[in-house]
Amino acid sequence: MNVPEYVAIDPASAALLVHWPDGTVGRLPFAELRSACMCAQCRKRKLDGRAPSQPPNVQLLDARPSGYGLQLVFDDGHERGIFPWTYLERLARGARHTAGDQEPGTQPICTDLDA
Repeated sequence: MNVPEYVAIDPASAALLVHWPDGTVGRLPFAELRSACMCAQCRKRKLDGRAPSQPPNVQLLDARPSGYGLQLVFDDGHERGIFPWTYLERLARGARHTAGDQEPGTQPICTDLDA
């Protein structure tokens, strides 16, 4: 399993930044993450042909390490979904770029992610 070195919430770009060991960074927009939630409630809505309910400008408030991934907390009150590292990596695959310095205005929120 590929575990990131750290993740950071970037409010300025409304994205979660995932810094991978190979030096790339995945930039995952908050709205895309909210839509990609695979918790039971969101999966049920998708199976019923309904889109997950979310405000258009949903914000990510917190990302809590949960062993095999991150539990994401959104400002619409949704915090049921745990996003496994492999799922985050798949979502970020098309959004990676080479990491230079840390993105301005961001702080790593999770740095001990192997635990």
